[in-house]
Amino acid sequence: MKEFIISEAKAETAVLVGLITPNQDEAKTKEYLDELEFLADTAGAHTVRRFTQRVGGPSSVTYVGSGKLQEIREYIKQCEDAEEPVGMVIFDDELTAKQLRNIEKELQVKILDRTSLILDIFAMRAQTAEAKAQVELAQHRYMLPRLQRLWTHLERQGGGSGGGGGKGTVGLRGPGETQLEMDRRIILHRITLLKQRLAEIDQQKTTQRKSRGRLIRVALVGYTNVGKSTLMNLLSKSNVFAENKLFATLDTTVRKVTIENLPFLLADTVGFIRKLPSDLVESFKSTLDEVREADMLVHVVDISHPDFEEQIRVVEQTLAELGCQETPSMVVFNKIDAYRWTPQDEDDLTAPTKENISLDDLKQTWMARMNGDCLFISARERQNIDELRTTLYSMVRKLHVQKYPYNDFLYTIED
Repeated sequence: MKEFIISEAKAETAVLVGLITPNQDEAKTKEYLDELEFLADTAGAHTVRRFTQRVGGPSSVTYVGSGKLQEIREYIKQCEDAEEPVGMVIFDDELTAKQLRNIEKELQVKILDRTSLILDIFAMRAQTAEAKAQVELAQHRYMLPRLQRLWTHLERQGGGSGGGGGKGTVGLRGPGETQLEMDRRIILHRITLLKQRLAEIDQQKTTQRKSRGRLIRVALVGYTNVGKSTLMNLLSKSNVFAENKLFATLDTTVRKVTIENLPFLLADTVGFIRKLPSDLVESFKSTLDEVREADMLVHVVDISHPDFEEQIRVVEQTLAELGCQETPSMVVFNKIDAYRWTPQDEDDLTAPTKENISLDDLKQTWMARMNGDCLFISARERQNIDELRTTLYSMVRKLHVQKYPYNDFLYTIED
């Protein structure tokens, strides 16, 4: 899948494209494009322009209308002699093989969609053999239905059946068909091998999880880039990679944490995101098993993000799809040091400004009533961490007593 890799050595210039539809208003489209720009930046691309179009739905031929596609093409042409010519166009939704082929033919630059961009980032972030195999599997699944567009240059060589040249033929013939089918068989064979390899790794991981002893398992979950890895480092005194980029953590990390002589296992999992490709969810099944098999979930939320409520809904929906909606959980609002709010005063006619809000004031807001166990912290600045540790201790101890006999609980602590 080298076709989708964006070079980190030199940032390519990108243009973003999104749709405003009856199911996605202008404000929501802007939020999605903001996130798409962050994804592009994480992958090493520099965004210079956005294009949006208000339509009833995406065109099955070119995603956007012909007029908007012409507008994008003219902009790309205008930038040809600039210091940063447009090297790629990134679409906010997954494109079909037909759409990719038609858009590439019209724009004559690299075309990516949200799925291929996320796959690119995952490919850069994968470190372990398991993560690399999971990403490669997702890449092959993505590529398989789009193989035909990779061989359009062979159409001129297709002689067709029964003479008459290539005119009026259906699909690709001759050398093109041979190459296409050969690549399809190679990819299908590779997918089979990767599935077998991941099944073996999954079996090994399952055995490891069973041998962890009588310890409660806690999983950190949340949207990507909310500070889970930073919190993991703080609680476990480990050194998990943390960065202000999307999907900084790809490989699940499990550490033993002890609070007041009570040991438990803490897992840092891959972050969720809107429009997460289904192939990635399927490929990362073994990684998500850490979430499915957890005794307790700590849902970390970036309270400083302007759209954190939507991120909460995305995470809750993903957890429901994983069958984890009944798992005991707590909500931890992180990054309170970066949170700002706008005071409302009907008598004040001056322009509103965003201000800091104290921890005590946060505890009086509607957010504090979202969940029975809801906390406000700053992992980076280590604010309110003592209360987090106390709450974790209480919840883990309660779960341990419920899951194991009380004598075993005492024995585990003393041991």
